[in-house]
Amino acid sequence: MKKEHIEPFFATLKAANPQPNTELEYTSVFELLTAVLLSAQATDVGVNKATRRLFPVANTPQAILALGIEGLESYIQTIGLFHSKAKHLMQTCDILVRQHGGEVPQTRQALEALPGVGRKTANVVLNVAFGEPTMAVDTHIFRLGNRTGLAPGKTPLDVEMGLLKRIPKHYLVDAHHWLILHGRYVCQARKPMCWVCQVAPYCDFKPKTTGD
Repeated sequence: MKKEHIEPFFATLKAANPQPNTELEYTSVFELLTAVLLSAQATDVGVNKATRRLFPVANTPQAILALGIEGLESYIQTIGLFHSKAKHLMQTCDILVRQHGGEVPQTRQALEALPGVGRKTANVVLNVAFGEPTMAVDTHIFRLGNRTGLAPGKTPLDVEMGLLKRIPKHYLVDAHHWLILHGRYVCQARKPMCWVCQVAPYCDFKPKTTGD
């Protein structure tokens, strides 16, 4: 993507959705951390269904620990990989209580030290909960970075670094949400909906004009 196309690309996304947010449901930083931890290889819709049952019963590290592993699993068993996610969440809650006073830490180093929390999860929490201009590269953003030419890369970290370098600073805090939502609903994996895409004029991708 040409440098001069980046500003109108994001200006268009902002005009269509001035205040984007995650589609995960949460009311506290801990609920957000829990939801993101549970969302690996799962849909936000599926996670929300589970947390609507879990959070009214247990939405603090102390309450999750009180459930016990089997109790926790009974609430999240509809989510893929729920056994390992329950184990990681219990371990994370234990660390939060013992080392952080039951609060979610605000540094990348402390977040990534939590079981089940990798760079992407830490980036989501830092961005959504604490307003930091991070870029959590999931499958949608990785695809968009390469397909649009905005930030091509062979690894998620390559794309992340490219996006942080190329996106104008005044768009960075919300860029993560715009790109995810665009990838989820318009620039889809198998068949990008270029005919309804508002940022198509700025994109490097050229759809086939024949076939299908």
